Amino acid sequence: MSVPLVFLHGWAMSGAVFDGVKTLLGPGFDCHAPDLPGHGSRELDEPSLARCVEVVSGIVNQMDHPVLVGWSMGAAIAWQYLLQEGSRNLSGLVTIDMSPRLLPDDQWAFGLGGQNTEAVLSTSSKIEFQWRGMVDNILHNMYAPNAAEEANEAKMRALLLRQDPAALRPIWDELVAMDARQSIAAIDIPYLVCAGAKSRLYDPDVAYWIERHSPMAEVQIFRNSGHSPHLEEPEAFCDAIRRFVTTLESTNAESRRTPTQ
Repeated sequence: MSVPLVFLHGWAMSGAVFDGVKTLLGPGFDCHAPDLPGHGSRELDEPSLARCVEVVSGIVNQMDHPVLVGWSMGAAIAWQYLLQEGSRNLSGLVTIDMSPRLLPDDQWAFGLGGQNTEAVLSTSSKIEFQWRGMVDNILHNMYAPNAAEEANEAKMRALLLRQDPAALRPIWDELVAMDARQSIAAIDIPYLVCAGAKSRLYDPDVAYWIERHSPMAEVQIFRNSGHSPHLEEPEAFCDAIRRFVTTLESTNAESRRTPTQ
C-alpha cells in the first residue's frame, strides 16, 4: 500500500488545486486535499494558522504515517504542525515554493517577491477593499513569466473570486508575521524542498537555504515553473512525488520494524 499524501493548499486557494495531481498520481496513491479554515468549504471556520494546524492534525491522526505536501501557505502550516506536534505521525514532508520568513531584513534576503518590508506590510489593508484587483496580481504571480496558462487562469480566477477576503486577511497577517527559520533545523524526517526556478514570489535559493539548515532535506527545482510547479509541470511534479514516496516506503518500513530500545 502506498504512503498516504495530505496536500495543503496555498493562501486564497482550496484543495481543488490538487485535483490534477491526484488524477495523475492515480489510484495507487491515497491522496487527500482538504479545504483549510478560512477557505472554500471551510470559509466559516476560524481563519487562523492555529486552526489550520488543528484540522491537519485531525486528518493526520486518522492515517498511517502520511506525507504532508504543503504549497506556499500550506508549507507554513506544515512547518507549524511539525513544531507543535512533532514528526512521529508522519513519513515525510514536501514543501512547494515557500520561504520561512516573508519579511526581509539586513540578514534575510529571501522575503516575499523581492519586496521591502513596507511593501509586504501594505498588502494587508488592500485585501478586503481591493480584492478584485489583487486577484489579477495573484494570478500574475502564480506562474512563470511568459507561461501559457490561459486555461488554468480562468479556473484559478473563478476560485479566487469565490473566496471571502475578510476571512483571508487574518491568515495573511499571520503569514507575514511568521518566522519559521528556527524550526527548519528540527525537521527530522525526509524532506523534499520543491521550488520553481522562475518563481516571481520566492528566490529559488531559499530552497537551498532550507536544505542547508534541515538535516534530511533535498531540493527539487522545476526549471520551467514559477510559484506553482504542481500546476505548471504536473507530470514532472508527480514524478518527483513518486520517487520521494518510493524511497520512504522502504526506509520507513525498515525503521518501523526496528524495536525501540
